[in-house]
Amino acid sequence: MGFYSPLPLAAALAALAALGLAWWRWRRVPRSRPPTLRPVGTVSGLFVYPIKSCRGVAVERAQVTELGLRSGDLRDRCWLVIKEDGHMVTARQEPRLVLISITNENGCLNLRAPEMEDLHIPATLSIKNSVHNCRIFGTDIQGRDCGEEAAQWITAFLKSESYRLVHFEPNMTPRKSKDLVDPFRSSDKIAYPDLGPVMVLSEASLEDLNSRLDKKVQMRNFRPNILVTGCGPHEEDTWDEIVIGDVEMKGAMACPRCIFTTIDPDTGIMDRKEPLETLKSYRLCDPSEQHIYKSHPLFGWYFGIDKTGTIQVGDLVYKISW
Repeated sequence: MGFYSPLPLAAALAALAALGLAWWRWRRVPRSRPPTLRPVGTVSGLFVYPIKSCRGVAVERAQVTELGLRSGDLRDRCWLVIKEDGHMVTARQEPRLVLISITNENGCLNLRAPEMEDLHIPATLSIKNSVHNCRIFGTDIQGRDCGEEAAQWITAFLKSESYRLVHFEPNMTPRKSKDLVDPFRSSDKIAYPDLGPVMVLSEASLEDLNSRLDKKVQMRNFRPNILVTGCGPHEEDTWDEIVIGDVEMKGAMACPRCIFTTIDPDTGIMDRKEPLETLKSYRLCDPSEQHIYKSHPLFGWYFGIDKTGTIQVGDLVYKISW
């Protein structure tokens, strides 16, 4: 559904109210003239990825915190698989991680995987559980161990060396996106994501890519937090500042894509070529930005959080222009 579709009266009034409030909020930065807020799309999907590299959870409504999306006990990329020495493990090394699905019931995360009994992990862990120093892309961050049963379950499913599952708790110190790459601001914070708090992708960008591929890929290959319809391919690249619901976000940089995108989310098998090779044929950065993106193709856009709040499927996306 595009943003030109008629909204029910209640939804329209709510959107107008949010729009009016947003105008007042932009007084925080002195400008020569007031901003223009233009609808550029509609939220068509929201996704939380509780365990880094595992299957996402589609939700109708989500809180947007300074660290990213949250739905109940499910916080985006706040659980992480690590080696015994604390180094992260992702689907780049263990592609079958994408087959692990997560639900949230009765204060527990419930993990399910093919040919495995379900695993139930308390969302709030005992303080007796040890805290690990973890290493993610050269930066350090803590995580509380989820226990021996979780470690054995993950290790058995992956048929791997001994791995642990850890949880980033609210009192722990997050990483700063700017320490990883310069386009982010010092206020942009993350737990276990690669780079930024929120990643936005348009359906049109995916459709454009699939028009170039012999074998179509899914949205799940790219793992956005917010999926948007009603805009053109890669228009999300041009959204410097946006408002969704009562949430304000600031565009930071494109999402550089890697071999992860070649993992089939249904089988956990890594192709190592597509869709990455096709993306490289038309989505490389300008030479002036190679110090940021190197040879990675770009697909989707990272955003930092200016104002937290709640968003839901069906919300209009407004672009702010000055």
